[in-house]
Amino acid sequence: MSREVKMITVDPGEDGSRLDRWFKRRWPHVSNIQINKLARSGQIRVDGGRVKGDSRLSAGSQVRVPPLPEPGERPEGPPPLSDQDVRFVKGLVLYEDDDVIALNKPAGLAVQGGTKTTKHIDRLLSAWGEGLERPRLVHRLDRDTSGVLLLGRSPGAAAKLAGAFARRRAKKTYWAIVYGAPKPGQGTLDLPLIKTGVGDREMIRPADPANREADPAVTDYVTISRAGHRAAWMALRPQTGRTHQLRAHMRALGHPIIGDPKYGETFSADLSEGLMLQLHHRRIELDHPTGGKLIVEAPISRELKAGFDRFGFSEDEADPDPFANLRSRR
Repeated sequence: MSREVKMITVDPGEDGSRLDRWFKRRWPHVSNIQINKLARSGQIRVDGGRVKGDSRLSAGSQVRVPPLPEPGERPEGPPPLSDQDVRFVKGLVLYEDDDVIALNKPAGLAVQGGTKTTKHIDRLLSAWGEGLERPRLVHRLDRDTSGVLLLGRSPGAAAKLAGAFARRRAKKTYWAIVYGAPKPGQGTLDLPLIKTGVGDREMIRPADPANREADPAVTDYVTISRAGHRAAWMALRPQTGRTHQLRAHMRALGHPIIGDPKYGETFSADLSEGLMLQLHHRRIELDHPTGGKLIVEAPISRELKAGFDRFGFSEDEADPDPFANLRSRR
């Protein structure tokens, strides 16, 4: 164990970072349990005061770092990224500057790992480096949903982007092909959702508004084009960010998204045959961390293009702002 006490200044790019995450970026071998224990005992201090593991740091603050255990024998982590992996993830970049990276996430690639998931976006972010160089996730997309995925290039930028999502200041526009033709063709669905089941049987379902365990969930929807009474191309804008919100809401509306293996209905199975989930995060608009507006669009995925080809939709049918009419009626 090193016997040296260090005083480290919080970098401007780390403003707003949690103390435990700040530690883990520098000493990944130190566990969260150890960090919290050192903080509780007063061995870790910020500007001379006691802190908790989830305390937020400010740029310029002085962090007292006590003697830490040396890295010991640890289980081998995932293998380093191959050149092919690096080329793959760099090839997904839609936009990049000193603060933000926007990726065009393909359908079928998870954002984060799990017990049986070894290839995912979070792991591939090592292509930009480790520690402070490693980009940070600020929101999520379902594994089978394609489209725009934003990353923060510093703790400060990530905190501002995540804050925009939390305060509902990010305008997200999804394109989806759904079963049937919703009537009315546009509106707002305000329907709380609740998680039921476990493991592979876990589902997000509509809930009674009086249920305190339910999460509020609001989705704006607008019909862009119809394929007769068979299917409709929709623009969807979630005002809240619940797991599987759009998929659960469209099912509750009676118009499940085509190709959805989890939230599809028996009556939509024939139209879904041969198609993957027809849901794509087309566009996002929010404040850039350093000022001005950040607007990023993702070209449609091959999965959604297959749906367009089947039902005869064309991208040039889409209004630049499909929700303008809906807002004017409020």
